[in-house]
Amino acid sequence: MALLSAKEIMEIIPHRQPFMLLDTVEELTPGSRALAKKCVAYNEPYFQGHFPGEPVMPGVLIIEALAQAGAVAVLSLPENKGKTAYFAAIGNARFKKKVVPGDVLLLETEIVRQKGSIGTAKAVATVDGVTAVQAELTFAVS
Repeated sequence: MALLSAKEIMEIIPHRQPFMLLDTVEELTPGSRALAKKCVAYNEPYFQGHFPGEPVMPGVLIIEALAQAGAVAVLSLPENKGKTAYFAAIGNARFKKKVVPGDVLLLETEIVRQKGSIGTAKAVATVDGVTAVQAELTFAVS
């Protein structure tokens, strides 16, 4: 059973459809780590053009989903309630496996450092235990 539903996630982060990319949060350590789930469905609007006949989830959207998981971790702290986490940088991104309709993405984002409003996270997206994307994400809380 999920720790947080989509409705509960929307109480923490400002993202809404069609840009909220998390279905559930499975594990959460406020301010430190989140493990979220995204069930990739064929009817996602980006599949119409990416790519017809061979639908592949855009890598930038997987990075965004990882960032949203990190935002849940950071913004679930009481002192960050009502704030927004913005991208400040993306580093060492590696795309290792295609993500296609029917896949279930597990999105793990761990905050490794935070000083004031700026922080860095290590993020990994997997499908069936295989790494699809990994990156370092830098964020600013405002």
